[in-house]
Amino acid sequence: MAGIGYTITSIYFSNQYFYQTTQRLNAGLAEDLIKEKFIDNHPFDSTGNVNKALFGDIMHNMMAVNRAIEIYLLDDKGYVQYSVVLDHNVPDTKQRKIDLAPVHKFINSEGKDYVLGEDPKNLDNRTIFSAAKFNRHGHEGYIYIVLAGKDFLATRSDLLNGYLMHIGLGGSLLTLFFSTLLGILAIWHLTRSLREIIFAAKRFQEGDLKYRIKNADQTDLANVATTYNHMADTILSDIEKIKSIDELRKELIANISHDLRTPLAIIQGYTETLHMKNSELSAEEQENYLRVISSGSERLAKLISQLFEYSKLESNQIQPEKEPFLISELANDIHRNYSILTMKKNIDLKLSMSDDIPLVFADISLVERAIQNLMDNAVKFTPENGEIIVKIETMETQVKIVIQDSGPGIKKENQPLIFERYKQANTGQEKEGAGLGLAIVRKIMDIHDSKITVLSNPNEGTAFSFALPIYGGTF
Repeated sequence: MAGIGYTITSIYFSNQYFYQTTQRLNAGLAEDLIKEKFIDNHPFDSTGNVNKALFGDIMHNMMAVNRAIEIYLLDDKGYVQYSVVLDHNVPDTKQRKIDLAPVHKFINSEGKDYVLGEDPKNLDNRTIFSAAKFNRHGHEGYIYIVLAGKDFLATRSDLLNGYLMHIGLGGSLLTLFFSTLLGILAIWHLTRSLREIIFAAKRFQEGDLKYRIKNADQTDLANVATTYNHMADTILSDIEKIKSIDELRKELIANISHDLRTPLAIIQGYTETLHMKNSELSAEEQENYLRVISSGSERLAKLISQLFEYSKLESNQIQPEKEPFLISELANDIHRNYSILTMKKNIDLKLSMSDDIPLVFADISLVERAIQNLMDNAVKFTPENGEIIVKIETMETQVKIVIQDSGPGIKKENQPLIFERYKQANTGQEKEGAGLGLAIVRKIMDIHDSKITVLSNPNEGTAFSFALPIYGGTF
């Protein structure tokens, strides 16, 4: 299609160029004819008739040189008076009138403008011409010379078919060649980025998980390249998470086995001792053995309960049932419940809050569980004669809860680990439990879109804090 379009366009403008050149070169032909032939001869005889002998001689002489031209004598109105190429025996020959507007335009421009005039043989056709006005012995008119006559057009038509075939074939072949070359270059250029993406995918498939497309946002397929890089990053991140989960699973099994084995071994050992030496043990020793067995059973029950609770939180089986409640009342209840336990260890338990604490919007049972875990942690690590402070503070849009103890504190490098399951900070004291208490607190805060933070220094105690949103509705 491009070749055909090129061929048609080339032929059209070639014709235009040929016609303009021919008309410009022969623009003065009519004027020269008048100056040369009408000096001694007149276009009309003494009777007013056309000097046919003169025009016949002019026509034959000029056609002998150029068979393409045709000469016509027009009166001042544009009617055809005579031409050797017309049959004047036909009645309508003298009725043929040439439009003089193009003639006047041609004469006024002195042949410099490209003007098409009517063909006297076929008034529907437009052709190039040369024209000049004459005035001899009271007779006015125009010499009108068609520069591309019938013989010329017939010959041109015969030659044009071969020319069209050659130029069309040549143009099509050239267009096909260059379009093919352009297509190959375009495809190579467009697929360069695609080849890079395919190469990166193969590298990833072969195990090079860190290979990425360089300057992905500057490639021709920027969206695809950047999407691939993001996808590879996501896959790598998921793989790392899976590895981490697998490591945690192994660690979980090991820790569970250890933590379950210890209380079970204690319970089993003391139970066997009671069976074997029951008659030999005093009442006080039997009571002591039963106390150890009871303590081990409670520890085992607590561990199993924590495991079950953490499992449900981690698998998103627990959905918070949020409601407005007074955090101050919950704090008073916890303070009252833990007072007896802290008195046994001679720990001073304080509650610090104002009287106008607003309602908060959260799951009261989960918040209570989180505070209990933090209190258990504080009681466990606070030494005798120590101090635990529960603070309730009102901020702009939240209520802040702080549990502060006077225990041994936590080193900075250990603080990120304390919220991981089965990770406990090394405080120099004997470890109790499975290390799930703080992990459960963090899970509870996560489902409340809150965050548990720790502020601690060695030998300066530890403070855990979190915030709950203030309830803005009404009952």
